[in-house]
Amino acid sequence: MKKKRGLWLPVLPAVLALLALPLSGVYASARQQPKKQLTIFTWDEMFPQDILDGFEAETGIRINMVNFDFNEVMLAKLEAAKGGDYDLVIADDYIIQTAIAQGLVQKLDKSLIPNYRNINPLYQKQFYDPQDEYTAPYGAGVQTIVYDPAEIPLDIQGYADLWDPSLEKKLGIIGNYRVINGMALKTLDESYNTDDVDTIRRAGDRLLGLAPNIRLIRDDGLQEELLSGEISAAVMYTSQVTQAVMEKPSLKVVFPKEGIGFGIMAGFIPSKAPNPSAAHQFLNYIMDAKRGAVCFEHLGYYSTFSASDPYIKPEYKTFLTLPEGFNVNMEMMGNISAEADEAHTLIWTAFKAAAGQ
Repeated sequence: MKKKRGLWLPVLPAVLALLALPLSGVYASARQQPKKQLTIFTWDEMFPQDILDGFEAETGIRINMVNFDFNEVMLAKLEAAKGGDYDLVIADDYIIQTAIAQGLVQKLDKSLIPNYRNINPLYQKQFYDPQDEYTAPYGAGVQTIVYDPAEIPLDIQGYADLWDPSLEKKLGIIGNYRVINGMALKTLDESYNTDDVDTIRRAGDRLLGLAPNIRLIRDDGLQEELLSGEISAAVMYTSQVTQAVMEKPSLKVVFPKEGIGFGIMAGFIPSKAPNPSAAHQFLNYIMDAKRGAVCFEHLGYYSTFSASDPYIKPEYKTFLTLPEGFNVNMEMMGNISAEADEAHTLIWTAFKAAAGQ
């Protein structure tokens, strides 16, 4: 709460001076007073509007939301701004590692984030921030297969089953080339993060065999196509899986037996953020146990704040954490060599063409 100043005598000269000015000038001056602003750079719809409105009402800080579609676009803009322009960025783990290495991220002042203690240790000390100095996790997930058993009699157990001829023109996949190329690598018992170009090309040859089964490649809203019946099976992000199964519980979720890619989104403050204080305030605000639960129910990714778990509604709990007894191997996707990435890019281009996308 803001405190009002008492009307002491030293204020009188200022009052008299204001009275001597044209009223239009006084009003213009008042209108031009800048409001404190927090610029958040992330994907669209990452926060419930009630959370954003509540933060603004409580702090008086106006939120300026700026969106990007791909991590690489975020990094390019952050590089161009030399760590400036944005106060808080939420992006994926591997790209954060690059941003930190380039000196574009500042260390968090955890004394300003007392709710940092609410983080689930499972999502800390990861490869991109091993000492937990720069980031606060905000959601995690895996790439899973979801299909409608009423439309597909095949008992899908893993990625390799997606090549089955019975799935011709029935499969939808996300547009993440590392994930999709990675499926082929996994069927060859290889790592998502291999730098061996020959191995990547071998997986690319394998991936081309999946093209006849592809109905569509779409990164956003893929769950809508599954629910509408446009596709009968899909490889989707956790948030999409949550939305699809919440609406249609008869859908079957498969954690591929070959192993799955595991990723964490995290927030960080750029090295030259215009308003780092507001960024710290916002992180602390959303990491409150009850607010965190609201955020994760909205987001649909796994809850990264342990303190929020008890407040998540029962109907969401099944989807906001890994299943009990989960024993499928997980591998985080990290940065790879430029040569390996170029090979992936060429494979992805050829695969999309073969799939008619």
